[in-house]
Amino acid sequence: MHSHAHAHSHPLGGHDHHGHGHAHAPADFGRAFAIGVTLNIAYVAIEAAAGLWYDSMALLADAGHNLSDVAGLLIAWGAIALAQRAPSARFTWGLSRSPILAALANALILVAACGGIAFESIHRLMNPLPVSGDVVMIVAGIGIVVNTGTALLFVRGRKGDVNIRGAYLHMLADAGVSAAVVVGGLIIRQTGWTFVDPLLGLAVAAVILRGTWGLLKESTALALDAVPAGIEPTDVRDWLGGLDGVAAVHDLHIWPQGTTGAVLTAHLVMPGGHPGDEALANIAHALHHRFDIGHATLQVETGAEHCRQAVTDGCLH
Repeated sequence: MHSHAHAHSHPLGGHDHHGHGHAHAPADFGRAFAIGVTLNIAYVAIEAAAGLWYDSMALLADAGHNLSDVAGLLIAWGAIALAQRAPSARFTWGLSRSPILAALANALILVAACGGIAFESIHRLMNPLPVSGDVVMIVAGIGIVVNTGTALLFVRGRKGDVNIRGAYLHMLADAGVSAAVVVGGLIIRQTGWTFVDPLLGLAVAAVILRGTWGLLKESTALALDAVPAGIEPTDVRDWLGGLDGVAAVHDLHIWPQGTTGAVLTAHLVMPGGHPGDEALANIAHALHHRFDIGHATLQVETGAEHCRQAVTDGCLH
């Protein structure tokens, strides 16, 4: 005989690092996203026009990158809105996993942008064109201001929400890339080495790809229901196994609830019998505070024979 217990701990999220409380992103970040998107669209238009007019690969590369930032900001903004939707009969968790898909989409957009930049830069290395160093410097200088300004809009929320932190870091990295382009313009102006421009294009692509790799890895892992980065599953298993009356733990599963918080299910073998609702509520509460697992479902079993999957499941005795 066994009994089934659902133990909830509220709220489902709420402090910092790798996602706690997406649905709790302060509402005024809507304004930050709106300002950031507007600033960046205006800058992309200026940068792309200057890049085409003056044949600068570094400017065109950076414009392509900044356009992907606009898409990234829009996707992140949309995901926050979707994650706040109330659960329904069919979507019982609501749409709290939307930010995972947003992060994955962002990573894929950036990887595609890198491929395009690298392809065009290599083509320019083979077929060099004259470039105006002054124009490159002026336009990229505007970029430093726009990207730093946009990053500052998200500085308050960067610790509380992984989506906001993504926007903040992305914009900060862009300010750095624009600074590199300014340095390139200075080199072209001093030396006349036009090959510096497509080389900078390749360097920009490499920097973006390096920054995107972590985002791609993390968002793919979350989409595949990996245990969230801040939680060590063996620690959770050991802690549950060490509780009074628990002889073994099996069928332990931990997966993300959106980019914030986590969900756990586990079978606890307790030969002494069911510990009572209050004990289960206390376990769920402790899981929330120790491991940031906001929703726990625990099944109590009274006999060790329930631990049939000892080898595959890593049963604790």
